[in-house]
Amino acid sequence: MVFAAGALAVRMVIAAFSGMGAATICHPLDVVRVQMQTDTEGKYQNGVVDCAKQIVGSDGMKALYAGIGAAYLRQWLYGSCRIGIYAYLLENAQNANIAKGLEKNAIPLTKKLAMGMCSGGIGSFVGTPSELALVRMSADSKLPVAQRRNYKGIGDCLSRIAAEEGIPGLWTGAKVTVIRAMLLSACVMGIGSEVKMNLTKTGFFGPDGKLLGGIPLLFVSTLISSFAANIVSNPVDVCKSRLQNQVPDPKTGELRYNKGMLDCLYQIASQEGIPKLWSGFVPAFVKLAPYTIISLILAENLTFLITGKGAI
Repeated sequence: MVFAAGALAVRMVIAAFSGMGAATICHPLDVVRVQMQTDTEGKYQNGVVDCAKQIVGSDGMKALYAGIGAAYLRQWLYGSCRIGIYAYLLENAQNANIAKGLEKNAIPLTKKLAMGMCSGGIGSFVGTPSELALVRMSADSKLPVAQRRNYKGIGDCLSRIAAEEGIPGLWTGAKVTVIRAMLLSACVMGIGSEVKMNLTKTGFFGPDGKLLGGIPLLFVSTLISSFAANIVSNPVDVCKSRLQNQVPDPKTGELRYNKGMLDCLYQIASQEGIPKLWSGFVPAFVKLAPYTIISLILAENLTFLITGKGAI
């Protein structure tokens, strides 16, 4: 039991550091994604580049790294669980197959998807406060000056949310955040593992997929799984960003999306059109793909260096 807990902890720490490396590079795309998804006035309808230009033009280059502290915290809370727990569960499933005399990787896709949903769901619930802070800090510059929260950093953001909205306020949008993470993680981790296994069998990426250290294989498999994950999770992601960033109406004190996720999805689709549910798809994918590729390549290589085994 102690050994198992230690092995899980090692996997999670590796995953957290891998995620921090990826977040450092990809965070500006996350800021653009959040601002596009919370745009209810058509301010950024000309696309990703125009959105980035407006952000920089209004608040300077530093605005593209708004909420980076929350992004790092998110890796220790959410990223560590998503990759670390999945890698741990996958290794246990492989060892169980070996003990039964079966081929190590003969694990059904459905089981991999379930492991991805489990690791993503746990990580997301634990990491919801950091996700909330990330959304709030990334979108703050878009709000009217009078409504801006002007957080001084991740600590100030979390303490103010707790003081102004209560401790439960730190889990605002937790339901939709967990659902989104379960869908995203199932696709990225589960489909990623399945695609990696099948591409390895082709021999195109060298013996056991080790061509150039296995990086090309990881790159292609992660790119495919990230695209699938983005298609599935983007509507929930838009809903999550809206729920977590909404402010009470100054006249009525009511929240626009006060009936939850389904009401939010319905309002967006009926009032702004179904395509709006995939708002921010390009920056989300452009961010998710390299973020996932970088974090998984780092996790795979660090895990192999430390444990002698792969992460996915």
